[in-house]
Amino acid sequence: MPTSAADERRTDSGAPPLRTVRLVLAREEAERTASVLRAVSDPTRLQLLSMVHHSPDGRARVKDLAAALELRSPTISHHVSMLVEAGVLAREPVGREAWFSIVPDRLAAIADLLR
Repeated sequence: MPTSAADERRTDSGAPPLRTVRLVLAREEAERTASVLRAVSDPTRLQLLSMVHHSPDGRARVKDLAAALELRSPTISHHVSMLVEAGVLAREPVGREAWFSIVPDRLAAIADLLR
């Protein structure tokens, strides 16, 4: 029985070899996701994100986060800066203070992690 080109590309299991399968996650998206995962891989940063996510208006100040976690403001600022750099948190200056909120594009991904 003759075989087609498609049949010749099948593996022993009948599935197409991996090199012919269309990539589901493009490299650029994989790198962005890895960056977010690195940023949220710290327990303190996960707590910060959870607090911001569950705050009444979806945003918080370093001062409030520090008080709630009983950590010094410089420690919280360091963690918040890492989350801002990773594109997870957005900084919104209001007068002399800064409020931080989860970036809307990242909210669904972060919400999944916080469940």
